[in-house]
Amino acid sequence: MTDNTSSASSDADDWASALAEQTAATPPAVPEPAVAPATAQVFQQIHEAAAPSTTTPVDIARVLDVPVQLTAEIGRTRITIKNLLQLSQGSVVELDGLAGQPLDVLINGYLIAQGEVVVVNEKYGIRLTDIVTPSERMQKLART
Repeated sequence: MTDNTSSASSDADDWASALAEQTAATPPAVPEPAVAPATAQVFQQIHEAAAPSTTTPVDIARVLDVPVQLTAEIGRTRITIKNLLQLSQGSVVELDGLAGQPLDVLINGYLIAQGEVVVVNEKYGIRLTDIVTPSERMQKLART
């Protein structure tokens, strides 16, 4: 039993001396990251750097030929796969849109306008009746 006691006191002495060495040793100096304070001068430099770009014209022609998907949606519905498989030529699918109600016009899935169906030279078209403003689009995105 004395062996265990002397061993325990020896371990305690080792821990005590290690703790004393750790507290006596000075911690290594950690260099502070060089961070400049956010001052008006820093923001002024950013503003000055942006000024030359206003002298060169914005080349919007680069994006004018980018294709987008325009979709006119008259309504939607949900059906079961069983009913989907039973559809055939001449079947009528009821949609949630009402007759005479404006169509939703979407660009790449985002509502941008509403309109009404027109026929021009025997082809269907859409007469835009209401354009959704960017702020209205942002409000709708925030709600979802």
